[in-house]
Amino acid sequence: MDKQDFTATIWVEQSPQEVFDAARNFRGWWSEEIEGSTEKLNEVFFYHYKDVHLCKIKLINLIPDKELVYQVIDNQFSFTEDKSEWINTKLIFTISNEGGKTKLLFTHEGLVPEYECYEICIDSWGNYIEKSLFDLITIGEGHPNPKEGDGFNAEIVRKWKLK
Repeated sequence: MDKQDFTATIWVEQSPQEVFDAARNFRGWWSEEIEGSTEKLNEVFFYHYKDVHLCKIKLINLIPDKELVYQVIDNQFSFTEDKSEWINTKLIFTISNEGGKTKLLFTHEGLVPEYECYEICIDSWGNYIEKSLFDLITIGEGHPNPKEGDGFNAEIVRKWKLK
């Protein structure tokens, strides 16, 4: 069976540079609960949603106004048996100018239907890319997960980040 990576595409009037800048601003469209740089090559950032989803992601390729490639270097879902899902997968943002519009193709390379998290993940990515990132690009404000304050298990998150 051929690999069936998850993809989502959005088309906007904004320039490739505006799309590129918005895509690498994960705090503006994915989550305000991110620590570290999402914009610098070879930097690692840490994301978590409560203690349900924890991951470390590294920017491994950056071609200004054309492509961003992030590698998931560690990941954990509280709702899957296989704790290795997402590890070594890639989040790829490919930007092109076609027919006077800017196209953003998002590919989560390695997120495939065989994954236990697939249905939840594709619903989430669809919302984050097609709604939150789209709105960040087009109206200047996305819909990221807010900071959580005391609503999560801080000790679990702290230990996981140190591993």
